[in-house]
Amino acid sequence: MRLEGKNAIVTGGGSGFGAGIARIFAREGAQVMVADINAEAARAIAEEVGGIAQTVDVADGASVAAMTQAALTAWGRIDILVNNAGITHLPKPLEDVSEEEFDRVLAVNAKSVYLTAREIVPQMKAQGAGAILNIASTAGLSPRPRLNWYNASKGWMITATKAMAVELAPAGIRVNALAPVAGETPLLSSFMGEDTPEMRAKFLSTIPIGRFSTPDDMGEAAAFLCSDAASMITGVAMEVDGGRCI
Repeated sequence: MRLEGKNAIVTGGGSGFGAGIARIFAREGAQVMVADINAEAARAIAEEVGGIAQTVDVADGASVAAMTQAALTAWGRIDILVNNAGITHLPKPLEDVSEEEFDRVLAVNAKSVYLTAREIVPQMKAQGAGAILNIASTAGLSPRPRLNWYNASKGWMITATKAMAVELAPAGIRVNALAPVAGETPLLSSFMGEDTPEMRAKFLSTIPIGRFSTPDDMGEAAAFLCSDAASMITGVAMEVDGGRCI
């Protein structure tokens, strides 16, 4: 019960890593808002974990404001924010990524962190405590070819995490990031370009532990970083990658 008495928002919580984080958070005693652009997926996970479902487009300021207000109406305070929602463009030469694809990747992966901070940081400052966790990627530390602008968006997220941590520490707010390797999530096929045994073997050959990351891996790491056990940890980008970045 590491998160007993805590209220947590998990964006992109309807599937993949976000669903894993929501499940582990609930197991550890947190009240969880499962926020996702897919309303049906959010409802399914929220029902499973006894939480609240919220439809949100994390790239839209009004939608993020509505999500924040819904959480405050339900709980009165927000203790934990997990910025997990993310997308990628398909593997291709960097100059072939369309402007529309670029804008969407940066809006969902980067602008969303600004929008949630704009709404939720003032609440955390008022209560003198809070934990923000940004779900980055090994792509932001050790980029793969042909995913250039996705890599860049995750590098942005890691730098944003460190900058936020420095500024918000005096207010009692900790900000950390997780950097997972490719995992068994809906984005896996997009990273690989095609989901074939050969492509999976190619990806796995770069991971010393020899497997993809799982939603539970992410949930356990997230629960630690957002718990009081990590009260002296802020500004880190923890690699949950089976050794890929070594």
